[in-house]
Formats: sequence, C-alpha cells, structure tokens
Amino acid sequence: MNEQIVITGTGAISALGMSPDEIRRAIGEGRSALSPVAEWRGDAPDALRAAPLDNLNPRLLVEDRKLHMRVRRTDLLGLYAADRAISEAGILESRAALDARLVEEFNDRTAVYSASGGGNYQTQYDFFPLMSEARGELRHFGRELSSQVDPIWLLRELPNNVVCHVGIRHGFKGPNCCFVNHSSGGACAISQALDALAGGEADRAIVVAHDTPVEPQTLIYFDALGLLTKSQARPFDSRHDGIALGDGAAAMVLETRASAERRGAPILGAIRAVGFASEAAGLLAIRPDGEGPVRAIEEALAAARLGADDIGAVIAHGNGGANSDDSEAAALVRIFGSRQPPTTSFKWPYGHLLAAAGMIDAVLAVQCLRNNDLPGIANFDSPSDASAPLKLSRTTQFPRTPIALALSRGFGSFNSALIISAPAARGA
Repeated sequence: MNEQIVITGTGAISALGMSPDEIRRAIGEGRSALSPVAEWRGDAPDALRAAPLDNLNPRLLVEDRKLHMRVRRTDLLGLYAADRAISEAGILESRAALDARLVEEFNDRTAVYSASGGGNYQTQYDFFPLMSEARGELRHFGRELSSQVDPIWLLRELPNNVVCHVGIRHGFKGPNCCFVNHSSGGACAISQALDALAGGEADRAIVVAHDTPVEPQTLIYFDALGLLTKSQARPFDSRHDGIALGDGAAAMVLETRASAERRGAPILGAIRAVGFASEAAGLLAIRPDGEGPVRAIEEALAAARLGADDIGAVIAHGNGGANSDDSEAAALVRIFGSRQPPTTSFKWPYGHLLAAAGMIDAVLAVQCLRNNDLPGIANFDSPSDASAPLKLSRTTQFPRTPIALALSRGFGSFNSALIISAPAARGA
C-alpha cells in the first residue's frame, strides 16, 4: 500500500473511556475497569470478572431516541464509535462545502464496513416469558408468538444494523459489508476497505467493529469451555489462567491519500498491509508453535515490503489464556528472534471485546505511535516460560520505529496481522 491508504478519523468506547485518547491514558495510568459480575455470585472469591458498559445513557451514544428501540445496545456502541470517527475526519463538513452536483458523487464514493458479534444470547430473551407460559406446548407458543413478541425483534437483531444505520443516517451509498468472524472481524473489515480504496471502488470508508458479550448466558458458556479467568486477565504472565470479557466498539475512517489531501483532512496514520492465516486446527484448537500468526505476519510484512526490524512495536492479541499467549509468543520469537520490539496487550484493563478487539487495538496503535509511547501491562509480574524472550513491561515503553504490528486471533483458529504507521505528533 506504500502509505497510500491513510487514517483520517478514529473513535472508541470501552468501560475504560469514551474516546481513544481517554482509553490510552487510563491504560498508561494502570487503571482497570474489570469488576466482579453481579449476576455471577456477586463478590464471592470465584466470581467472574468482566468490563461491562452498564448504566450508560443511550442519549450519550445516539441522540435519536426512536433508534434506541430499533437496535441493540451493541449497535448503539458501534454507531457512537463510527460517529466519533466521522466527526474527527471532518467528512460531513467537507460534504457540506461541496456544490450540490458533487454531493451525490461524494455519497456514492463513501463506503461503510463493520464487524459484529452476530448477535449475543440476549437476542433470545424476548421469547423467555412466552416460553415459560407455554410450558413446552409448542401449539400454544406458536399461537401466541405474534401477539407477545414484537415483530420489530427481527430488525433489531440484525448483525449488520450498524452498516445500515451509518449509511441511512448520513446518506453514504458506497460499497458496504458486515463481517461476523469473531475476534478477527475488525481486521477483515479493514482489509475489505483497503481493497475497495486501492481498487478505486471508493474514496473513503467508515470501518467499525462492536460487541457486548458481557451478559449471563455468554459468560456461562465461555466459563463452561474453561476460557474465563476467575481473577484478572494477565497476558503473557506466568499466572495467566483465562480471559475476561468486555463491552466496546471502535472505528476508523480510511481514505485514499489523494482524497484526504484534497479535503484537507487530518492524516493520523496509514494502513500499510494486512495478513491472514488459518491454522485449520478446529474451533478452539491452537497450534502451540504459533504457525498461524507467523504466516499472517509474514504475509503482512511482504505486502508492506517491510522486514521484521522495521516493526517498532507489537500490540499483541494477548488475551490472558495460557495456550493462546504461549503460542503467540512462539510466533513472535520465530519472527523477531533476539531483536524483539516492545510488546504489550490492551485486554487486561477493559477485557476481550471479541468482535471489536482487533479494531480497538488498531485504533490504540495509532494513538501510541502518535504519542510515541506504548503503555505497559500494569498487572504483569513475571513472564511465562514461552513469553520470556518477549520485550514486555509493567510500565511504558517506547516504539523503536513509527510502525506497529497489531495481532488478532479468533475462534476457528483464524489469525490476522495488521501493520500501521503513524509518525509522532509534534510535542509528543
């Protein structure tokens, strides 16, 4: 891509803050938003920890109250993040300054891509009262269904609601797509936007990822699979014992450099390349040798025409699960050898955001490069054996070059590697 696809706007929200800068600062200060889940044995020693976005006024996210009834909470987070990115990029102001005959072309050349969780178990909850009433009698359930379950349920649960409503609210009519690919969905959406922009299908793209997995049924099943920690998420630590879930969303505006310069838009950074690889090992299986992440990283480096020494910082997937952490560490050792760049993970303070995890890592990577710092893992104590060669720290490190590698991994042994560049802002 040779830095021809640039980032002109970003947005993010998590339990740690409502903007990328606020979230980055909180991480740098060592603050964590994880707390015991009230529905899970309260303050008991074995209570699950998570980072939900509770008691958040929907009007702070999306002002249109009618829309609150038509979409899910996860969609509101996605719409909020997308709006923040659109605002920072100055897209609406640029369009408003155009002659009327050029506005339609502007809209046609603006794409929207998203990644979502595809619907959490909360999508089923509208049916629970009728299921209890029917007591297993399917005839009764079917007869009463249309009178007791609002038909708007179907529209509210669509996984592509954010793509729909970003386009509808702002009149963007360009290419659009929604990815449901677990933790790598955000990287998939970015990749699709890169292809559209590089191929001349659009001039700019809003790319957003969102998920709200902190709800009882999701926690029950993740815990039954042995994936959740009962204490803290500790990426790459010798005590890592599982992940913690969190709610959140993040977004980017990607644009051809020519379009951004023509608009006089702020250029925050550039997407250099993205690489993907599947280990084909199973839904939960992970190869211990890190073969999948290695191939994804190598593909991204080759596409960006970069070498391993060009990478200045790594934002690892680092979810706190022992198998995932150790195999990811093995991959980084194979790629960088003894010349490890500063490495961190951001999941310890606000949880694993699932479908939004890769996107928020990418957004925060831009923040870190522009501020020339890489917040540490504040609860890091001692590395696991596999992670010992990595350059990890409890405190802030500094990128060795203005290029970052952000890694994502998802169910189905899917891996992605995203390479981002962003020079430090003046005064950083």
